[in-house]
Amino acid sequence: MNKEIQYIRQSLLNILQGQPWHGRSVYSILGDVHPDKVHIKPGGESHTLLQLLYHMVTWTEFTRAQIQEEGNADPSYFERLDWREIDPSLHSWEAGLKEFRESNEKILKLLENKEDSFLGGMVASRQYNFRFMLHGLIDHHIYHAAQVAFICKLLS
Repeated sequence: MNKEIQYIRQSLLNILQGQPWHGRSVYSILGDVHPDKVHIKPGGESHTLLQLLYHMVTWTEFTRAQIQEEGNADPSYFERLDWREIDPSLHSWEAGLKEFRESNEKILKLLENKEDSFLGGMVASRQYNFRFMLHGLIDHHIYHAAQVAFICKLLS
């Protein structure tokens, strides 16, 4: 049985590209970002939009790796990537958006045939299970999409 898995998949899909109760979808918000503004640090101290996007990519990839490797992916790799130095020759808004979308699509595909019992399994090197991680990913996406929307409003 995978009723809970399907609920989580649908929730993730809805916040990414559907019509979530809280407002616009994550992809809609990210898709409206003007590439000329992605390197600006509002107030000179906060993260840029591009840094936020790659932060989102990092933890989405962490989640995908944990699901795909069934908990054997090394979390320290992703911790080192988090808030990485952004190299404009390697990191663009378009490339980050593509990576973010692809990683989320892989997660949705990986979850498709999982049973609900999978959710109780522990995430490698963490003290939480897959249920907690997946709900956290959804919350993380919403939180940072709201930051992106706010920063865009500040910069307009």
